Amino acid sequence: MALAQRPALPKSFSEVRKVHILGVCGTLMGAFAAYLKRQGLKVSGSDQNVYPPMSDVLASAGVELFQPFSPDNLVRAGKDVDLIVVGNVIPASNPEMVAAAASGIPYGSLPEVMERFLLPQTRNLVVAGTHGKTTTSTLLAHVLNQCGKNPSYFFGGVSQDLVESFHVSSTAKGSYFVLEGDEYDTAYWDKVPKFNHYLPDDTILTSVEFDHADIYRDLAHVKEAFKGLVSRIRPDGRLIACLDFAAVREVIADAKVPILTYGGQGGHGARFEPRGVRLGADGAWFEVWDGGKKVDEVSTSMSGMHNVMNALAVWIECRELGLDPGAVRKAIASYRGVKRRQEVRGEPGGVLVIDDFAHHPTAVKTTLLGLRAKYNGRRLVAVFEPRSATSRRKVFQRDYVEALGIADEAFVATPYDQTKIAEGDRFSTDDLVKDLVEAGTPSHTFGIIEVGVEQVANATRPGDVVAVLSNGGFGGFIPKLLTSLQGKS
Repeated sequence: MALAQRPALPKSFSEVRKVHILGVCGTLMGAFAAYLKRQGLKVSGSDQNVYPPMSDVLASAGVELFQPFSPDNLVRAGKDVDLIVVGNVIPASNPEMVAAAASGIPYGSLPEVMERFLLPQTRNLVVAGTHGKTTTSTLLAHVLNQCGKNPSYFFGGVSQDLVESFHVSSTAKGSYFVLEGDEYDTAYWDKVPKFNHYLPDDTILTSVEFDHADIYRDLAHVKEAFKGLVSRIRPDGRLIACLDFAAVREVIADAKVPILTYGGQGGHGARFEPRGVRLGADGAWFEVWDGGKKVDEVSTSMSGMHNVMNALAVWIECRELGLDPGAVRKAIASYRGVKRRQEVRGEPGGVLVIDDFAHHPTAVKTTLLGLRAKYNGRRLVAVFEPRSATSRRKVFQRDYVEALGIADEAFVATPYDQTKIAEGDRFSTDDLVKDLVEAGTPSHTFGIIEVGVEQVANATRPGDVVAVLSNGGFGGFIPKLLTSLQGKS
């Protein structure tokens, strides 16, 4: 159904009594459903698979749950539904969506609903970029929280410091709203980046590279999306941009707001630089230099140069917001990170198993370099699943050789479902393993999860660090590996 044919959304939440949510068991959608319940609205939701922990969270919040998707769910939800919120994973062909579109009930995506009801009232701090946006946005929200600012926030990962992924402050009007600015599309009827709806005041732009090959044609297409974000920054806002990426330098060229630049030492004329960087077992320490003058020192438990840059971006934003420097330093140092970002899952038999969401070759490379610095002297084993829309295509076939070559040994799964990708465009695990071996990195491939688990368990020894890199569930690889290692120990 075309956008113009949709019923108009209500003007405010005061016109809404009951909301029904399609795809309610997603992390963000579930948190949003719980928020609506706390506002006194009636809320129901449906999903294909309803199971703990989200099912328990929603049940505890009083959200009525239906499964699987079905037109009957709208009948079960009741005639008093005023608004339907649709997750971006819901296709037009979903039978419940077909019924929703025909029902006459207003429906919209979560970004649209936020744009209409929440974001006009707040100062919106949007963190965007191909890499680092989840870590940077959760760090910014954590620092603001620790500094007593009680921010609202919305991001796609699970923070280890904040209770929820979606939170609206009790003092939301006029307060800070931290948003992870996702460049992926909004909904099947709204094929634009989610961040197009976020009404940015301040924007942190961490990086721009080609990604999401299922919706972007090439790097030029990606840059156009980010230029759109920059053009939407409100006149009294600012842009904080990392100049280490050539595409960022292009994207910000026509910005109409003040730009504060940061980057590696001496790189491309950036105003802010981290110098004297120390990476080690406790994370990272660095000096902040502003225009050639040292102005502060920052420490973080996060490892890797990429996280130094993430912390620097947050430091700059907090400086511009006028926060107390000592409180900011203390808050950055206390940040514990995001689940699935260098997350330690266990160490059975002396083998440290780490879970990380890295899937783009740049992210794989920086993650492994960070782990190499943090666990210096320990053998590093990488396990990689090509699962994202980009990694399942051959566009970065050669780039993964350099990225995974940082490890001492690599295990690469056959790509997740490639049936919808033209054969000539498909990523090849066999070619990658062959190239890694030729480059001097012992490497192996597997197609069955249990086989890969046993390969890794048999190849590792006490003291090893195993980094499991996937942006999906990977067939339960990590819990199965932990069990296998425990049995062998």
